[in-house]
Amino acid sequence: MRFLLGLTSLFFFHFVSSQRGLLDEMEETEKMLAASTKQVNQFFRRFNGEEDKKGKRLYQKDRNFQSTSLRKEYLPNLFNQSAGFEEPLIKAFIKRVIDKRNPLFLDRHKNDWIAEVNANFKYQGKLVSGLMYLRLEQQGQGYAWVIEDVSFDFLKSEMKKNLDDHSYFIHPMSHELDFMTLRKAFQKEKNANQYTSKSFTPDYLSLFLYEIQKENLVFETIKNVKFHFFVFDHWYFSLANFNRSEYNSGWLINNLVQFENSEQKRQMKDYIYDKN
Repeated sequence: MRFLLGLTSLFFFHFVSSQRGLLDEMEETEKMLAASTKQVNQFFRRFNGEEDKKGKRLYQKDRNFQSTSLRKEYLPNLFNQSAGFEEPLIKAFIKRVIDKRNPLFLDRHKNDWIAEVNANFKYQGKLVSGLMYLRLEQQGQGYAWVIEDVSFDFLKSEMKKNLDDHSYFIHPMSHELDFMTLRKAFQKEKNANQYTSKSFTPDYLSLFLYEIQKENLVFETIKNVKFHFFVFDHWYFSLANFNRSEYNSGWLINNLVQFENSEQKRQMKDYIYDKN
């Protein structure tokens, strides 16, 4: 009997311990989920100080709405801690954002921010991937995402112009022959772009839409999405989603750059739009 009682006590002890461990694990998981910035809109709210530490949304009537102290707590945790940021850069950014005389806030309807969508397509039966750049635009009484530009390698290769090859040209006296020499120029269609101006730049968005409408290019799936923000003078940051079992997870700032002038900002935009 004593043996059975001892065995029962031991079993009960292990049962209670395992249950306590399970509860602790569940509590830890809940805390991580609460800390994770699960949506882009939530990132906006936390950046602006429009959500309390328990995840409750704040409104203008609330005492802590957009408060500097709340933003001070949130902002450092909105950076991807594995990105290798330099601490002085983050501090300078946060200091500027929460400046008491002129604090900075995100407005998803007004600010200069871009969605970069990496997607798979089938082009003439072959799998290709590329980037689409979307921007919010006012339409009627609301807003909608619109495709602003694209970057696809297969489009670039088809439209690539060899600036060192001068064998393709339309003779300067062709106007005297009613430009009959154009017949020769268009015999090799793949080289037609060689007859364009030095300053010619292909409109890849128009080419993309044309191939879509002709059903040569067929959408397959989205690979990933990230966002680029040029919303504040002299600053750029990107936002990416990190799906991991950590407190520092969800939509986080993954890149931060400080500009000295407008030319650096333009160069950064060209780089993002793959125009370099």
